[in-house]
This record gives sequence, C-alpha cells and structure tokens, in this order.
Amino acid sequence: MKINDEELDIEELVKNVYHDKNMLKMRGNGIYLSDNETQILKRYGIDYNKYGSLGSLIFDIEQILNEQTDIEDLEEVSKRLSELNYYNNTNK
Repeated sequence: MKINDEELDIEELVKNVYHDKNMLKMRGNGIYLSDNETQILKRYGIDYNKYGSLGSLIFDIEQILNEQTDIEDLEEVSKRLSELNYYNNTNK
C-alpha cells in the first residue's frame, strides 16, 4: 500500500503494533497492564494474577512504596494504575 508516495507493508505495521511493550493488555480480573508494567511488578514480587480488582493491586503497591523509598519505576506504575482506576471506576 502506498501512502504519501511511500510504500508501506500493512502486515509489518500490524506486527509492530502488537509487539509494543507499552500497549495495555487484559491480564485478568479486569486489570489492564503493559508488558513493561508486568515486568516491574514481577521485579518487586507482586503477582498481579492474585488480585480481584485494580484497587486491591494499587493498595498493595502503595504498601510497598510506603515501606521502601526511591522506587521510581514502581511509583510510575502506581500512578498510571491509579489514573486508570479513577477514569474507569469512579462515578462522575
């Protein structure tokens, strides 16, 4: 397919989209996480599969953040999950 006089391979583009490590994927129990986020959670011993809700996962992440300092990657995951939880689960 040609777009703006440039030949593009649609199958290659689709393949690249689905291999994006920042793309959110359903991980079970209504929890959406990217591959990068699952790796960060595993690094801190957090098994996202055992949680029944996003709120309970956030709660446990916050417990770890309260006990330890200077965990920027886990803090970023917590912030993103909190935003996602707010926009998806708060009545406005």
